[in-house]
Amino acid sequence: MAQQPIRFDDGEAYERGMGGWSQLAGQVFLDWVKPSPGLRWIDVGCGNGAFTELLMQRCAPAEVQGIDPSDGQLRFARTREATRAAVFLQGDAMALPFGEDRFDAAVMALVIFFVPAPAKGVAEMVRVVAPGGTVAAYAWDLYGGGFPFAPIQAELRELGFAPQLPPSADVSRMEALHEIWTGAGLEAVETREITVNRTFDDFEAFWASSTAMAHMRPFLDGFTAHDLEQFKQRVRARVSVDAAGRVSHRARANAIKGRVPRVG
Repeated sequence: MAQQPIRFDDGEAYERGMGGWSQLAGQVFLDWVKPSPGLRWIDVGCGNGAFTELLMQRCAPAEVQGIDPSDGQLRFARTREATRAAVFLQGDAMALPFGEDRFDAAVMALVIFFVPAPAKGVAEMVRVVAPGGTVAAYAWDLYGGGFPFAPIQAELRELGFAPQLPPSADVSRMEALHEIWTGAGLEAVETREITVNRTFDDFEAFWASSTAMAHMRPFLDGFTAHDLEQFKQRVRARVSVDAAGRVSHRARANAIKGRVPRVG
């Protein structure tokens, strides 16, 4: 089966599939970064604004600029009540539309593995962040089983389908992140794992969330009704279901932060 590039153009579908996971991991991430209030932030690859919303609610920022290539995602981001004071612009992570030292903090939340040249994207964040500012990111541990939809991907592999991975999937490894951050000249580089757990009312709720985004459709639409039901049962066997039918599933991300060197 030929695979198309993974694209996220439907902000509402992304919210159903990844929004909850993004905010769970984002809360742990921000608690770890411990930003001061009143900072000027750039949220690179802001998507539909799930993480931007956390920034506005938890960090008392002086300013937030969200950048993303998808107009559809940005339209959804602008509908969030908590992000009304943020500015959302269409743009490229590898060519940020700002001058040097424009921000106090730059973040990529679940984005860096979608950037074709991750080191260039990080270099751009360093460029636009003032000396002493923070450059940080977190990414699902794609090769360590940490991706929220790993049970479905595992079953697709059993059927001979290669799971769709982002173009720079290797950068999800902790050692790869560390190499990029130190290579960008950042100081006080720290890393940590982020583990989050999400509970769904039943398996159908887990399934609906895990298959909400368009890049899943080419695989699932190829099944007959019978084969799809068999596939769902195999996925169900891979997740934890309690006596009440609730599904509890764990995901894990690798996080990194560093400081732009001060001049002199």
